[in-house]
Amino acid sequence: MRSTLFWFRNDLRLHDQRALQQAIAHAQAHEHDLLLVYVHEPTQDTPTAWGFRRMGAHRRRFVADTLQDLNSSLQALGQQIFMLQGPVAEVLPACARLVQADTVFCEDIAAPEEEAQVQALINAGLTVKTLWQSSLIEPDALPFATAEMPQVFTEFRQRIESARLQPLAPLPAPTQLPAPPSEPSTTWASLPGRIDNACTLLQAGSEVDAHPRSNFPYTQAACRGGEASALAHLHSYLTPPWPDRYKQTRNALHGQHTSSHWSPWLATGAVSARRIWAELQAYEQQHGSNDGTYWLWFELLWRDNFRMLHLQHGPQLYAARGLSNLPKPSHFPKDFQRWCSGQTGEPIVDAGMRELAATGFTSNRMRQIVASFLVHDLSCDWRAGAAWFESQLVDFDVYSNQGNWLYVSGRGTDPRVGRRFNPTKQTQDHDAQGRYRQVWLA
Repeated sequence: MRSTLFWFRNDLRLHDQRALQQAIAHAQAHEHDLLLVYVHEPTQDTPTAWGFRRMGAHRRRFVADTLQDLNSSLQALGQQIFMLQGPVAEVLPACARLVQADTVFCEDIAAPEEEAQVQALINAGLTVKTLWQSSLIEPDALPFATAEMPQVFTEFRQRIESARLQPLAPLPAPTQLPAPPSEPSTTWASLPGRIDNACTLLQAGSEVDAHPRSNFPYTQAACRGGEASALAHLHSYLTPPWPDRYKQTRNALHGQHTSSHWSPWLATGAVSARRIWAELQAYEQQHGSNDGTYWLWFELLWRDNFRMLHLQHGPQLYAARGLSNLPKPSHFPKDFQRWCSGQTGEPIVDAGMRELAATGFTSNRMRQIVASFLVHDLSCDWRAGAAWFESQLVDFDVYSNQGNWLYVSGRGTDPRVGRRFNPTKQTQDHDAQGRYRQVWLA
């Protein structure tokens, strides 16, 4: 029997899964089996040009837990994820041949490496149906063409708000799925790169545990990777008074309720931005809107903006100069290493970098402080900093990571040439009593 293949990427959920719904419809229309696949690329395990591997222990554990949660949900529907390790260009075509699939469905990711993966599948003779589904607002619903998108975020936001755009309503999770291919176990065993366990796939051992002082203790039940924890946390946070206080508390350096902490689950796709928006609207209808709830919308639009910038500028966002006419950045490896290990001698920066390494997480304000210090005080290459964040952050998101580093370095769309955060002023404003530094420099 022939099959339809669905490839999970950064959309590890069942609710609001339009790409998966397309695959289901295709399988049903053609009376196909449905094969659900996740691929771990070897490039995640090899050292980067900067000397460290791209996917660190924190994110490995979080993604492994996310996959296990998704697999449990699928098993309840008579399905499962087939986990593969190897280059997408090799293992997915081999898998498709095994189950007689010629069409692959997946989400659209507008970053250069992810686009190259899709092109490699097309080159291998597969039909690939991609669907954009990671943003709040659909690109084709914007009040301007992508090529003509405003370069400054404020205008981007104002034009969306003036047009009174509303996100699509989130889809419910499917209650039935087509069956997986019923191949003999000996056939599956011959498939290159097949691995049964998510922890083995991602080299995420049980010895990895959340730091006791973590702002996001990702191995504890409330913060664990996966759709179940994501939705439970969403409901927990959207309870008075937390959303109402968001604007006042969002720049705090520590505290589990000072920010929404939605980013890790958004990054893996365990929750969709549209699901968050629908729940936030329900909160406002029950409890009223205010500056705090508006600012949550504001931050979701920032996330959208970084995604749309990728549709507009593509690979240019990854060039040394970014979108600017600035000279190619300098770099000093020894200073970069001191920054990575939290040994710069600037207490607030060192505290932030040690928190990041120990926990895989740090506040948005701290990310801005340490990024600014690397670029503007140590005169190091912003791309090295972006790579370190990719390796360390449990909530790494290719769009937001690239966009934020370009913003701080002055190589993005910000009208100011660089956003230097003065460490002394930031310390006075956000850690005047020294409590944060005491925790991470002790």
